[in-house]
Amino acid sequence: MSFTQIIGIADCAVSNDPEAVLVTYALGSCIAVTVHDRVSRVGGMLHLMLPESNIVTARTQSNPYMFANTGIPLLFNRAFQQGAEKKRLIVRLVGGAQVMDDGGVFNIGKRNQLSARKILWKAGILIHGEEMGGSVSRTVKLEVGTGKLWVREGAQADRELVGAVPAAKGGM
Repeated sequence: MSFTQIIGIADCAVSNDPEAVLVTYALGSCIAVTVHDRVSRVGGMLHLMLPESNIVTARTQSNPYMFANTGIPLLFNRAFQQGAEKKRLIVRLVGGAQVMDDGGVFNIGKRNQLSARKILWKAGILIHGEEMGGSVSRTVKLEVGTGKLWVREGAQADRELVGAVPAAKGGM
């Protein structure tokens, strides 16, 4: 019997329980970074809010999951501690929409996308699937046992976001 663990805004969870389902709701400009190792059956999800911790340094120490540059390395480290291996990880990104910023003044969604991609690229980690941008919020569910990632956009039905076979080198 599966159980659901909710990941809030600026939060992260990693599990090696094959019955766990990690879910985050209403991703607007935020980004969900998900990792899954099909061999160790470790899965993790980060719901990041902002691209850089140097914007608000006091928040970095109290909640490093709020920022791409501090939250992404922590997500990977927690997955590695539970037995995941970098070369086997399937990494997928969802979110980065432009909501509540019709004029594109702040471009938080786009900045979050660029920051997450840059951090992963510098660490030699490939993105195996993504659903980014647009103007609609998304809900994301990761089945830890199977690695299936489900995305719901607005009021539409859930659909699976498939990830390719992983290949990675260096970094994190």
